[in-house]
Formats: sequence, C-alpha cells, structure tokens
Amino acid sequence: MKKSVLIIGIGRLGSHLAEKMQDLGHDVIVLDSREESIKKMANHFDDARIADYTSEDVLRELDIPSFDLCFITVGDDFEASMITTLTLKKLGAKYVAARARDEVQCALLKKIGADEIIYADGEVADKLAIRHNGNNIFDYIALAGGYAIFEVPIVKEWKGRTISEIDVRKKYKINIIAIKNGNSINPTPMPDYCFKEDDHIFVLGQSRDVFKLSVRT
Repeated sequence: MKKSVLIIGIGRLGSHLAEKMQDLGHDVIVLDSREESIKKMANHFDDARIADYTSEDVLRELDIPSFDLCFITVGDDFEASMITTLTLKKLGAKYVAARARDEVQCALLKKIGADEIIYADGEVADKLAIRHNGNNIFDYIALAGGYAIFEVPIVKEWKGRTISEIDVRKKYKINIIAIKNGNSINPTPMPDYCFKEDDHIFVLGQSRDVFKLSVRT
C-alpha cells in the first residue's frame, strides 16, 4: 500500500531513508533548512523543500495529518528535533519517528509524544524503511537472495485455526519459524498449533510475500 511520507533532516540517514522509501513506491517529501542538503536531493524527488522545520506555520502548510509517516532524522540539533516533534503531534501527525543519540534523548522524545525512536547507531535506514513499508512489521532481518525474517502479528482471521488448516506455506509462500505470545516463544510450532489472538509470528520468506501478508493484519 502506497504511503505518504515526510522526512525532515536530510543528512546521511535522512537521505538514505528517503531514497529507500521512494524506491519502495511511496510518495516522499523531504524538508531541510540547509540549502546545500536539499540541492543534493532536488533531482531525485518531486518535492524537496528548503524551510525552517521548527516553524509551526511552515509545517501547517504541509497538511501534516495527510502524511502516514513523519520521520525526524535531524542529527546535530536535538532542541530542533524536540520542537519539531511537539509541533507535528500538535498538528495531528499520525505517526512520528524521531532520532535520538542516547537514552536521555530517547526518554525526552517519548515524553513529548514521539511514536518511535530511531537510534543513530542502532537502526539503519534500510531496515527502518522496510519495517514501515508494510503494516505492523515489528522486526526485520535481511538474508541473502531477497529473503528475510520478519516479525508480524497474525492475520485476524487466523485466530482459533491451526497452521495446517490455513495451509500457510502454500497459500502465502512463507514459512513460520517461531510463534511469540507476550514473553513466551514457541520455536518449533507444530502443524496442529492453534493461533491465539495476540500471537506474533516469525516468518521466513521473500519480502514481497510478507508485505502482502502484512496488509491483511
């Protein structure tokens, strides 16, 4: 499903994330206060803007509630990142992911309303883009040959049905390698396992097949 994405702060992380999200087929707007940063992106994006992203008036003109995802990838000005996070949430942003460099920054961003924290040294742009490409992808590990391991919730219609009854491998072209419910993990689920409402599954498969599955969750 195509998403509308706003990326604020076009350094190395922000530019890589913007390119990856666009490659995945999403509509991306990039915004930075530095002219040199935006000039580098202008040939790759239909909408690349130079503006003060801490200004409420600037952000209001963008119609913030229309974006599915807002990423704040500012790396060198935490005060600006906090102001922008607060303003986006005030203007009705559906989902704000903001960059933090340590636990203190993480706690502050969460306190003022950030939905997700991006650690500068922990979560790379490719992984972040893949997770937000589908619905409800909780984790992602890339493997060779286009395969990956994903953590996703079960499809609602699976509740009360068994793995063999659904015929997951044949119907969805994925392999369930573990099932998680709360803090409990079943690493070897049998074909007669009956799905519970709050189950998450770890699946091995091609990214495109898991994306199709995640749309249904």
